[in-house]
Amino acid sequence: MKRRYAVALACALALSASALTAGCGDGGEAGASESRELRVGYQRFAALSLVKARHSEAPGTTWSLFESGPALTEGIKAGAIDIGEVGEAPPIFAAAGKIDFKIIATSAPVPKGEAVLVKEKSGFRSFKDLKGKKVGLNKGSNVNWLLVKLLEANGMTIDDIDVKYLKPAEARPAFDNDQIDAWIIWDPYFALAETPGVKVLADATGLANNREYVLVSPEALKKKPEQVRKFLQTLRETTAWGIANPDERGKLLSPELKIPLDTTVRAQARSAQPIQPVDAAIGDEIQEIADGFAELKLIPGKVDMKGRIDDRFTDVLT
Repeated sequence: MKRRYAVALACALALSASALTAGCGDGGEAGASESRELRVGYQRFAALSLVKARHSEAPGTTWSLFESGPALTEGIKAGAIDIGEVGEAPPIFAAAGKIDFKIIATSAPVPKGEAVLVKEKSGFRSFKDLKGKKVGLNKGSNVNWLLVKLLEANGMTIDDIDVKYLKPAEARPAFDNDQIDAWIIWDPYFALAETPGVKVLADATGLANNREYVLVSPEALKKKPEQVRKFLQTLRETTAWGIANPDERGKLLSPELKIPLDTTVRAQARSAQPIQPVDAAIGDEIQEIADGFAELKLIPGKVDMKGRIDDRFTDVLT
């Protein structure tokens, strides 16, 4: 695929999901791989949103906004971005789709950052009550694994519920209008949906770690290693600053995310976690998830996630 077509494809994917900031331009005469800029893909609310809000004017970095992890991994595939942050399921679906990348950082577990939401009027008291009901979620995102673990914990199979694969922008009106009975979703969409009459049926506590993962293209590792290293250091330091200064973090993020301050603060309080290096144990953890997806035929076959772990940046992440 020629570079111009690849970049145009990635931009279209991002724009169809949400708004796109700088970073999907043609780049003039120099090819994307030759650019010294680090092209970062980010999602609303995750750690990279705080980095963008605090360092958006820093030279050498361009930013592209994606609505979900699966869309972001398509950006890596198309060569439009060098690095990005996603949940625990998108890397697996991307690997199954033959997208080339390495996992170079992760976060501490964020189990309270994703949940099953239902209406109080429904009378549902446990996940088992959703048998035969319509459950909405974004396919290939972190909540896909939470669904698997919820079914397992409750002695159910995916055939026991009526799964509706919906992107967040589609699922929210469907949930509000009772077109689905439950919505499995992550922050900040989770926090935004916590309105009167909505309750949390279950979150990922005891079921899924719900980590964030930082993915990078092999080409960026080869041609921009120092930019990647510097960016990871900024990510670690900015995340630590935000955890130590929650009020300032909320005031900075609220306009960036375009959501109310109280919602931002509530969601960050349960979802913001330190950035950590990857190691063999992290490889084992994400491999277990991948094997579970393969067993359930949610992906075509087994994929090697351990081989995607790259710990060369451990020194800047500790």
